[in-house]
Amino acid sequence: MLFVVTLTVAGLLAGALNAVAGGGTFLTFPALVWLGVPPIAANATATVGALPGYAGSAWAYRGDVAAEGTLGLRAIIALGALGGLLGAGLLLVTPGAVFEGLVPWLLLVATVLFALGPRILAFVRARGLGPAGPALSGAAVLAVSIYGGYFNGGLGILLLAMLGLIGFVNLHGMNGIKVLMSAVLSLVSAAAYAAAGLIEWDAALIMAAATTVGGYLGARGAKLIRIEHLRIGITGVGLVMTALFFAS
Repeated sequence: MLFVVTLTVAGLLAGALNAVAGGGTFLTFPALVWLGVPPIAANATATVGALPGYAGSAWAYRGDVAAEGTLGLRAIIALGALGGLLGAGLLLVTPGAVFEGLVPWLLLVATVLFALGPRILAFVRARGLGPAGPALSGAAVLAVSIYGGYFNGGLGILLLAMLGLIGFVNLHGMNGIKVLMSAVLSLVSAAAYAAAGLIEWDAALIMAAATTVGGYLGARGAKLIRIEHLRIGITGVGLVMTALFFAS
């Protein structure tokens, strides 16, 4: 019962957070580890749990998705899929003890990226850093996608900053590409994780159902919440989780 309740609550909250501002990983990943799932398997399982929410958001943004900059949409998605596969492969060859040592640092990086997200995007736009050429654009897409295939935390803000760098200016289009790439990354990564037998399917299915419901409820209530306040709260959760992993 504790297993089901914990995953349901974490999934509901994570789905709602991802629908409004992101940051659901700060809840789902620690919840799985707390329930005894090894960190690498917890990372893989949390990725599967987030997939329905990404897919639903991508469908909602389907009318806004359009290529800008020097790379076509197919090239961006193809590089995203390749990067997700490479990142998942990198996770698969990472020894469990090494990944456990990396987890606090990955959570810290994700928390800082989330907290500074608006400033990072403002910096990219104010400096007029885009559009980059095809080679740099492709390298940026691939690098961020590898990170996403390896660890999902902070992926959204990295994708948005990367899209600004390679020439995207339409915010709705950027959000559409962001969730589409997140869905592709999660799907490819999940396939690799499943082939390696890393996914705790009972936990993944409970979490997937909960994040789907939470995502719907979060989208419905998004206008009632001030994003600035929510960002502060999520950052606080991320810092607490980071401190707990450093102390463990």
